[in-house]
Amino acid sequence: MAATPFAQLTLADLSRGARRALAGWWGIVALGALLLEWALSLSTYGRENRRAMARHIVGDAAPVLVGFTVLTALIGLIVIRIVVVTALSYGLTQYALEMVVRVLVLELIPLTAALFAALRCTIPNAAEVAALRAQASGHASARATRELLQHDVLPRVASGVFSALLLAAVSCAVTLVLAYLLVYGPVSSGIDGYTRTVGQVFNPAVSLIFGLKIGFLGLAVALVPMAAVLGDARSTRRGTSAEVQGLVRMFLLILLIEAASLVGNYY
Repeated sequence: MAATPFAQLTLADLSRGARRALAGWWGIVALGALLLEWALSLSTYGRENRRAMARHIVGDAAPVLVGFTVLTALIGLIVIRIVVVTALSYGLTQYALEMVVRVLVLELIPLTAALFAALRCTIPNAAEVAALRAQASGHASARATRELLQHDVLPRVASGVFSALLLAAVSCAVTLVLAYLLVYGPVSSGIDGYTRTVGQVFNPAVSLIFGLKIGFLGLAVALVPMAAVLGDARSTRRGTSAEVQGLVRMFLLILLIEAASLVGNYY
């Protein structure tokens, strides 16, 4: 009998936790749908909003592009060299390039680009929106909320998605060039074999999954932190901030996207 109140308390806590989790995920979906509607509406792109979006896209993507590309190129050089030397030692040279493309281009670089965009762009942008929301708390009308979402949230979310896509695209292209140079050298005789191998990896199904993966990763790192700071503070658990819960949801969503892409590519 003594365990009954504890069991009831535990079930009640689990029920409240489940409702809070569902409310958090629903808030992400609702915010994404609302921002998508406004992003597809021509009335959203007035002069002020166009300037804000261009400012955030350039300000978020340009400062990190060169540094991230150089970093991924250096790491790519090391990984490609290790794979090529190992393949040569085992007589598996024909599989070296395919392994490099699958490991680096398909899997590691898009994930790293999304995490880098989150750390350098989307999480700081969410903190800025949280500060703006706190300043505008005295004017919590429907018009003020709409202006906050259109003028401050939408440009930052768009810049976060663009940053993740740009970092992944440029780094993947640089890695493909480095892979060719390290495998074949600075000659044109290996172009036919190189394009044949890369084409075998990027068949239509894998290319579709690759594009969807990069897009969903960009949406995840841009949207989830923003939805966390815009959510109702009462929905947070005791001792846990909305930002921390947003990070947990973001990493969980990234893990699910990665798992789905692996299943689609290899099963």
